[in-house]
Amino acid sequence: MPLIKVQTSVTAPDKAEVEGLLKNLSGMLAHHLGKPESYVMTAFEPGVAMTFAGTVDPVCYIEIKSVGNMSSGQTKTMSEEFCQQINKTLGVPKNRIYIEFADAKGSMWGWNGSTFG
Repeated sequence: MPLIKVQTSVTAPDKAEVEGLLKNLSGMLAHHLGKPESYVMTAFEPGVAMTFAGTVDPVCYIEIKSVGNMSSGQTKTMSEEFCQQINKTLGVPKNRIYIEFADAKGSMWGWNGSTFG
């Protein structure tokens, strides 16, 4: 049930590069949260009309959601590593990437016809 969703103004790289990015993000998120990768979902939305600081220069917004509580130490480390990965893969400067971390109650996350709470 961990989710990482990437929205960016840049156009998508080739399919293999996108798939590689999503697989890297999936493994990284599972590792940081200590959860099985078999529950991790990734999403990538390129070419989104976005601005940041009043410009249309390359920008990225990332949502990371998980059932349970993420510590400030975890989120700080994840911010550093995910920003670096996005910068490396998509070329978006780290200072033009926002990440929203959200803890979810198990009862508010559905899967397989039920919930996690």
